[in-house]
Amino acid sequence: MHVKVIPLAVSVQVGDRCYEEGMYDAAKLLYNNVSNFARLASTLVHLGEYQAAVDSGRKANSTRTWKEVCFACVDGEEFRLAQICGLHIVIHADELEELISYYQDRGYFEELIALLEAALGLERAHMGMFTELAILYSKFKPQKMREHLELFWSRVNIPKVLRAAEQAHLWAELVFLYDKYEEYDNAVLTMMSHPTDAWKEGLFKDTIAKVANVELYYKSLSFYLDFKPLLLNDLLAILSPRLDHSRAVTFFSKDAMLYAAESKEAELAETLLQWFLEEGKKECFAACLLASYDLLHPDVVLELAWRHQIMDFAMPYFVQVMREYLAKVGAKIPLSFSFFLS
Repeated sequence: MHVKVIPLAVSVQVGDRCYEEGMYDAAKLLYNNVSNFARLASTLVHLGEYQAAVDSGRKANSTRTWKEVCFACVDGEEFRLAQICGLHIVIHADELEELISYYQDRGYFEELIALLEAALGLERAHMGMFTELAILYSKFKPQKMREHLELFWSRVNIPKVLRAAEQAHLWAELVFLYDKYEEYDNAVLTMMSHPTDAWKEGLFKDTIAKVANVELYYKSLSFYLDFKPLLLNDLLAILSPRLDHSRAVTFFSKDAMLYAAESKEAELAETLLQWFLEEGKKECFAACLLASYDLLHPDVVLELAWRHQIMDFAMPYFVQVMREYLAKVGAKIPLSFSFFLS
């Protein structure tokens, strides 16, 4: 008696025909007999035999088969098995986007995050994995993003993660990334724009010393005056070697004049006038006369202007004083104060 041996090619062809016609049990037997593990894995997922499909996928060991079995496991909500397959896919950077999309399009964010977290320890872990996990954290688990960045900031694509952090309004994480990326100007601007979330005293002082745009020095002074006035001296100690001192004096003069005017104290306003004269800041002297006009005593202003020979700078003030005096006694004067200010 002779046993007829079916050629390998014929078995595969018959198996394919059975597979195409939905005869999966028959296709399973044929593929198993010829050790065609890739096709066997495809057949097993149709039969709902996910564990067996993963085992066959391991023997086939091709990215295409791993993807097919992984996606089938996701559809069957067999996420433990899907993760086993996924770990063989994510190590290929060009396959990562499709895998992520497959999970995300079906709303399986938690499972996708768990897969990428498990993959970080793989020998073939690459930048794309660390980057995409950071982006997922920014969207779905923002509380985990900072720790991830502190551990792996050197392994992420910083520009991509920067955009994700900004879109998610994760200002502290944004500052952290700007600092690591040596974009110190943006780090300082972010801290000043979102101080509640992003400002830290030590980090700010370290960063402001590294900025390229000197205008940020003066913006930071204004920020400290508004939000951290008690810490202003510490900031000045850092910025002093870098500041244009004349500009800094003018900068603070504006705030000093505003403060003096709002104080409603004549003595304070007159002391400030005296200080401007001692510093040779004639324009600031004239501006202060206008800012604190209602507080000043004309005889004090006259004496200061005469002693320092700057009557021209004080003249608009005296014209206004005279105009108001004459108005009180019923006289009129055609020349307005605004004429001298134009």
